[in-house]
Amino acid sequence: MEAATVQMFQYSSWTDLRNFEGKTRGSLRYTQRTKEDKRLRVVALALDKRRDHRQRSVSDKNSSALLDTGSLLHSPFDEEQQLLQKKAEEVKPYLNGRSMYLVGMMGSGKTTVGKIMARALGYTFFDCDTLIEQAMNGTSVAEIFEHFGESVFREKETEALKKLSLMYNQVVVSTGGGAVIRPINWKYMHKGISIWLDVPLKALAHRIAAVGTGSRPLLHDDESGDTYTAALNRLSTIWDARGEAYTNASARVSLESMTLKLGYRSVSDLTPTEIAMEAFEQVRSYLDKEDGMARPDGF
Repeated sequence: MEAATVQMFQYSSWTDLRNFEGKTRGSLRYTQRTKEDKRLRVVALALDKRRDHRQRSVSDKNSSALLDTGSLLHSPFDEEQQLLQKKAEEVKPYLNGRSMYLVGMMGSGKTTVGKIMARALGYTFFDCDTLIEQAMNGTSVAEIFEHFGESVFREKETEALKKLSLMYNQVVVSTGGGAVIRPINWKYMHKGISIWLDVPLKALAHRIAAVGTGSRPLLHDDESGDTYTAALNRLSTIWDARGEAYTNASARVSLESMTLKLGYRSVSDLTPTEIAMEAFEQVRSYLDKEDGMARPDGF
């Protein structure tokens, strides 16, 4: 019955995407690397001040005048965007058209960060969950789990990753939190570069508690206590089953390490753009190591 159900649904939405053309793959070497941590800290400090100022200015009758000047509220943001674009342009030639796959626990920001990275690179962005929903005639992920079961969802997830990896280059893909548990999925994702967004479980629980668990079927099993506690308990169980699998990723972006490096009070102070910039940095490090391993001794 389940196999028949899977067979019923076709990826008709992929037809319009076949005009997408990637570039030839290859390998290039880095001849040098630049360190911009100091500059990034300056931008982070400016952004922190911008947040504080914005909070103080909510009830200020003259706030519109401050917005008009743009000197305080927009300059740090503009510089952050310039840094993001610079990092994207530095890494793009060495990607050789390879795609990027973002992995991580639910609520880790894969879709938001992935869109930023794709825009900066000039790549196409795909959300794996959205592709699955389209393939199943608009049925939501929560409804797929409820009516067809998790196993059907996982089969469709693998089909989506297979098509993305075999048919397209120059894409950034946001995967589902459980995509890492099937070895076959790693086979497809390793045709590109996989990036793990590593977010502390407590931060994830706070995020999910704030928006609710309606769209996250795997969190419906634990309804005990308050929303935050229930989410944390369930996330901890899921992490025990998946945590090791995330380490298969090509690159890791630790939000906890970023928070310490930038001198922030908590992970929630990080902006998606800052996380995207760190992702590009970690991809550069991965490519350096990859290039070093491919280089013959003595070269």
